[in-house]
Amino acid sequence: MKKRLLFAILTLFALVLSACGNQDAGKKEEGASGEEAKEIRIGYFPNMTHIATIVALEKGYFKEQFGDVNIKTHTFNDGSSFMEAMSTDAIDIGTVGPTPALNTYIKNPKHEIISGAVNGGAVLVVAKDADINSVKDLEGKKIAIPTFGSTQDVGLIKSLKDAGVDVKKVTKVKQAPADTAALILKGEIDGAATQEPWGVNIETAAGAKLLLDENEFAWGSESTNTVVVAQTKFTSANPELTKKYLKAHIQAINFINENPEEAIQLFLDHIKKITGKELSKEEVTKAFGRLKATTDVNEEVIKEMAKISKEAGYINSDKVEGLVNLSYLEEVLNEQ
Repeated sequence: MKKRLLFAILTLFALVLSACGNQDAGKKEEGASGEEAKEIRIGYFPNMTHIATIVALEKGYFKEQFGDVNIKTHTFNDGSSFMEAMSTDAIDIGTVGPTPALNTYIKNPKHEIISGAVNGGAVLVVAKDADINSVKDLEGKKIAIPTFGSTQDVGLIKSLKDAGVDVKKVTKVKQAPADTAALILKGEIDGAATQEPWGVNIETAAGAKLLLDENEFAWGSESTNTVVVAQTKFTSANPELTKKYLKAHIQAINFINENPEEAIQLFLDHIKKITGKELSKEEVTKAFGRLKATTDVNEEVIKEMAKISKEAGYINSDKVEGLVNLSYLEEVLNEQ
């Protein structure tokens, strides 16, 4: 009897020790997973509508906020390639148009919009000899867009529908904005729905005319054109890094709005450094006047973008609940 009692006590004691050991192991594991990333991978476009990211890089705001965290940057020419990189875990965070973000979210909801970056900055330009004087005249014409399902593509559909134009009667041509002016000069396309500074570039290089400016195109100058998007697994595992990114982002936006001339020069220097191309300061200054750097996100516009994308067949649902998460931004703004 005594032996049985002793065995029972020893068994119970062993179980208690085992439980304590498991708890300690759990704490160690939790601590390891709670460590913030040692590297952050930022994506953006070499466009004026991504000026907040560019200024944050040029002014060293990201470096200042992240400290010893290694910063890697990746540039993209369109939203589809940006979102593909995010979906395949090639980048953690960065700036992109809201339409590619929502289109990808419907298929693979593993990212979130955590801030606005730029409002406006998109226009519709047409060839001077294309006999186009209104949106209604676009029927039967070829209009360039950066890529199918892009924010400019959806904006074009919005403008066509508002004017009562059958979208199917307008041919959309996928074309890199930097090459669009040459195609207009050759007569291969009749116009372009594009972001800045390419709108001004097409006007200047191809002698094109502005059909719809930033106040008239799609949802106008107050519509969300560029947003900050991040992988949810990154933000949830790195809440402090996420907020540090947003602090640098806000610093850049404040600098842009307070020092426009210097911001323009930083943009020009950055583009020359990464592309080898020297943009016209006069053109870029004109393009700068067509956009507004801001953290604001127009969620109603994003919902309408989703509806148009669904109608266009780019996605099979327009339910984008959970895509926009401004909680990190609100925390940062409340701290200031």
